[in-house]
Amino acid sequence: MSNVKLERLNSSIQREVSIILKNDVRDKQIKFVTVTAVKTAGDMSSAKIYVTVLDQTKKEEIMSSLQNAKGFVRSSLASKLNMRHVPDLEFVYDESIEYGMNIEQKLKEIHE
Repeated sequence: MSNVKLERLNSSIQREVSIILKNDVRDKQIKFVTVTAVKTAGDMSSAKIYVTVLDQTKKEEIMSSLQNAKGFVRSSLASKLNMRHVPDLEFVYDESIEYGMNIEQKLKEIHE
């Protein structure tokens, strides 16, 4: 699959998964999850969905809830994207925002 098509697919998956998590999943904690990126394998067999959570204290619990809901999310995604084969979904916590905030804090400390 070409890179342009793969990027377009990643963007579509990111948008639709965000909508599904916000509107369709019944678990209240999952509604506060932000999908930051999606990376689909070149053969479209799997997709990593990178997420962040609003409440860091419940991160593990929310990630567990996401793993439990991934079958529902995948089936909902299949109906919304009209794909013959929807990739297996894997939810991964995105630490890049937390890492960036940590670096920003250290820079502020250095300037003070």
